[in-house]
Amino acid sequence: MTEQASPIVQILADPTLTYNQQLIALARYAENTDHTIPLSKEYLKAKEERILCDLGEGAAPYRPRYICPDYSILMNKGSEFLQLDAPKTLGEALNSLLIMYHYVPSVTTFPVYLGDWDDLLEPFVQAAGYEQAKKELKLFLLNIDRTLNDSFVHADLGPQDSMTGRIVLELTQEMQLAVPNLTIKYDPDVTPKEFVKLAVECMMKTAKPSFANDRMFRKEWGDNYAIASCYNGLKVGGGGFTLPRLRMYECSLKAENTEDFLNRVLPYYAGLMLQNMDDRIDFLVNQTNFFKSNFLVKEGFVSLDNFTGMFGVVGLAEAVNHLLGITDPKKGFGNNPEADELGIRIMDRLTEIVNGHETKYAAAFGHRYRLHAQVGIDSDGREDSPGARIPIGAEPVMPKQIIENTKFQKYFPTGAGDIFKFEETWANTPDALVEIVEGSIRGGLRYFSGYLENNDVVRVTGYLVKKSELAKLDRGEQSMNNCSVFGQGARNTADALDRRIVHEEDCTR
Repeated sequence: MTEQASPIVQILADPTLTYNQQLIALARYAENTDHTIPLSKEYLKAKEERILCDLGEGAAPYRPRYICPDYSILMNKGSEFLQLDAPKTLGEALNSLLIMYHYVPSVTTFPVYLGDWDDLLEPFVQAAGYEQAKKELKLFLLNIDRTLNDSFVHADLGPQDSMTGRIVLELTQEMQLAVPNLTIKYDPDVTPKEFVKLAVECMMKTAKPSFANDRMFRKEWGDNYAIASCYNGLKVGGGGFTLPRLRMYECSLKAENTEDFLNRVLPYYAGLMLQNMDDRIDFLVNQTNFFKSNFLVKEGFVSLDNFTGMFGVVGLAEAVNHLLGITDPKKGFGNNPEADELGIRIMDRLTEIVNGHETKYAAAFGHRYRLHAQVGIDSDGREDSPGARIPIGAEPVMPKQIIENTKFQKYFPTGAGDIFKFEETWANTPDALVEIVEGSIRGGLRYFSGYLENNDVVRVTGYLVKKSELAKLDRGEQSMNNCSVFGQGARNTADALDRRIVHEEDCTR
């Protein structure tokens, strides 16, 4: 390769890209050649200064970023467009889902929500019996890992116990797959401890499932909600139109002091981003064909009113530390009452700004957008920690970190989470982890993720990769998982795999 090669030729010649990854890269390049959506000089300047970021959605979005179909319609009625009748057996149900998944787009080109599997499949699994169901579900999971090979693909279980859930957890451990991402909707008063223990044991071996605060999400979204992509809360039958983000640290560099940041700088840049969200969504709804002719809309799998815009945030910790003149992260956000208090003031102010903005769309949410603690991207480096997390390397002991997380995860109904990296002895004490997860959720934590330090499958910032796949990229080889390249970048530029290791003595101090 020469430096003079065109961007297209660079994509075609990249030895680490598979054929399908080349197709995706070429499509994104084409999409970015259109400039129909107006971009103000102020917005472009903020983007150049890395204050605002469009998260690679493309200059001309032609599908919502995240789509959460109501797959129960497929189970009950089938699909006219897909020429599928309602399934009568487990094999038919799994086959129908696999077919439909290939027609559910997203910003990644893969479906980010595969459904609440126990709700969808339990009658079929019960009818098939344990042994037969396990055989068929194993092929189902293998197919997903090999064809929907992107770690933002996500399925949900719970809060109830189920044969479906137990088999999926068993197979997840046996197969050691990074796809799909997996969440247990967890309610300590509904979800049996025995089922939680199985999930915790699986998490220790495969970095999944994570645990979502079912009561919190139901209160914000209603009973029919999805956890999609990394940890995104959205409404089933809808989704997220768009997810740009505000880099809080870069934003704070424009402020003369804290009050200037809260009263001038933050409203200014949030306003630029909200206007751009309005423009992108208006283009998507009125100038593209998705909401006019896509079968997902025409057959009722999704509805325009059930989509909202997701206002993303990264780098709260670094913004707070900068405004307070704190240079040592271990003495700043998450470790300092003054820093935490400022973080709360900032989030209260940003919530006020976002909730005060009215959109023509998002009717199911009072025509309002919702905040999201974005997980970061591979090029962020150390200047912007994901969402409202404590910077890697500055985390306090686990009990204090959970308390700190609880203060800030409540601000983000479309998703916020943190990740705990455990040393190996925790695998021998799953009951202790069950108590930690339960206590965290009862205390108001939104989302809990964990993994063992020596796992091959690890959680990067919200998605999963295999260390063995990162090694392939390091050698210049191809990886089937589209997220491996993101994991490699996050590892190299943000030390994303070097988070604090939780030792058992941390929880007995």
